[in-house]
Amino acid sequence: MARKWIRLAGAMALAFPVAAQAQQAASTAPGYTMPQTAAFDMKAANGQIYRIFVSFPKAAPPEGGYPVLYVLDGNALFASFAETRRMMEWSPGDKAIVVGVGYPTDEAYDVRRIDDFTGAPTTSGAYAKFAREKSGGWDRFLDFLTGELRTEIGRRYKTNPDRQSLFGHSLGGLFALHTLYTRPGAFHAIIAASPSIFWHEALTLKEERDFAARLQAGTVPKVSRLLVVTGDREEAILERWDAEDFVQRTAPLSAYGLRTRSEIFAGEGHMTVPVRAVPATLRFSVNWP
Repeated sequence: MARKWIRLAGAMALAFPVAAQAQQAASTAPGYTMPQTAAFDMKAANGQIYRIFVSFPKAAPPEGGYPVLYVLDGNALFASFAETRRMMEWSPGDKAIVVGVGYPTDEAYDVRRIDDFTGAPTTSGAYAKFAREKSGGWDRFLDFLTGELRTEIGRRYKTNPDRQSLFGHSLGGLFALHTLYTRPGAFHAIIAASPSIFWHEALTLKEERDFAARLQAGTVPKVSRLLVVTGDREEAILERWDAEDFVQRTAPLSAYGLRTRSEIFAGEGHMTVPVRAVPATLRFSVNWP
């Protein structure tokens, strides 16, 4: 019996170093790097630092430059867009650059998005736990997005200034609508996924009415085309209801130049809508006109 325990102890002593070595090797192994991508941190003029992710085609840029799709919440969403964009290179059609706009963190989401994507503190009970977070910085962020960042991407890659698109989900979708209302010609196409219109509903609806009035008065010389997507299993059902109502309200504005399309993804909840929306977004953003 003594010999048996000695042999067992010896075997365990040999096994533990092997396990430890395997664990160490796993922890020091290099991470996966996505092909045809780049990443860099950029300090905005307002002092904020953003992590910028870029996915670019192998092919030479077309005449006039690549179309560009800017994806908000880049930490969470860039990888899905980048790999799908790379696979779509095998199909005929326009090649595009995808730019993920995120934050210097390994987390999927950063609390700074509340400030960047909203115009004021929330007035919704559903978001009450976020009411104390800094908010209201969406115009400052929009200046960075359409100014410094667009200039920097144009410096690094040959891009088409007339074919720039924007994708935002949830609060990012709210920001996308704000962009449409306040700078309707800043992007060729805007995609709003499950937009959180009820974050500060009164403010957002006022912006919508003001935009509609200007469009009908003929004072908007250029306007983005718009795609609105939601899931039929949105956990906060208002995100679906508000999006459906919004699309109905904007339908008459097609007579004044606003081209709007919408889609409800069967079986998708709030957090899975962006992944389902990737192919539709890429096609909508690169199609011309």
